[in-house]
Amino acid sequence: MKLQFAGIRRKTEFSPNHVVNDLQIINQTADSLKSLGAEVVMYDEGVITSESLKEKLVFSMVQGPIGSTTLLKIEQRGVYIINSPCAVMNCYRINMVRLLPEAGIPFPKSVIVATDSDINGRQAGFTTSKLWIKRGDVHAVHKEDVTLANTDEEELTLLKEFHQRDIKEAILQEHLDGDTVKFYAVRESGLFYWYYLNGVYHTKFDGKKLHELAISSAEALGLYVYGGDAIIGRDESITIIDINDWPSFAPIREQASRHIAELIYRKAEEHVGK
Repeated sequence: MKLQFAGIRRKTEFSPNHVVNDLQIINQTADSLKSLGAEVVMYDEGVITSESLKEKLVFSMVQGPIGSTTLLKIEQRGVYIINSPCAVMNCYRINMVRLLPEAGIPFPKSVIVATDSDINGRQAGFTTSKLWIKRGDVHAVHKEDVTLANTDEEELTLLKEFHQRDIKEAILQEHLDGDTVKFYAVRESGLFYWYYLNGVYHTKFDGKKLHELAISSAEALGLYVYGGDAIIGRDESITIIDINDWPSFAPIREQASRHIAELIYRKAEEHVGK
């Protein structure tokens, strides 16, 4: 009997600057699943309900709170979902800044603040006013959602702007100097790909260690299809600064879609066989 999947596309507001890339990776994953012999029905994040989704196996790029809450209800009735909505919500920064350090992952000092507060960096325990200000829930939707503030005034202006947009909590995060490396990966597969987002110093570092930290981060959050960013310090240190649930895999889309489909198919077979 053929495995029957529902695939759920990400709502475009959660794909800033990546609408086409996100659409292509999930569509190509669906095609790869079909080539493995599966049946696939596609849905959109903005219209799914707990009643409308009939399939028992789901692969999902849902990221928003409403869609994730809907999938939580669906998952609770025994539907198998990759990535799990619990894992996706673990990637919301208010959760991630706690979970990764608890798992022993090198991570920048981060403090959660209410966006209607007047707290500055030094009051929050930082030694400098140069801080990253990041919305506390989903990943960036607007360019201001992840912004480097150089002064207390800039920080407070950003917090007020978040509050006006009904974003309740934000993250104050220390700025780390070094090279920014972006990576893509699929758990339980051979796929791990990284590149310099900005290679200022091109400091040599242990690629195997980066891979190990990526895997540990994904396990801590519960992700199977993921990506992220790391800072390579001039002392060769590696610090994870962000983990993303199911990124676009744009540089390696063809290869990634096959690995993702094979993982989903295998995990679904395991689930059905229980």
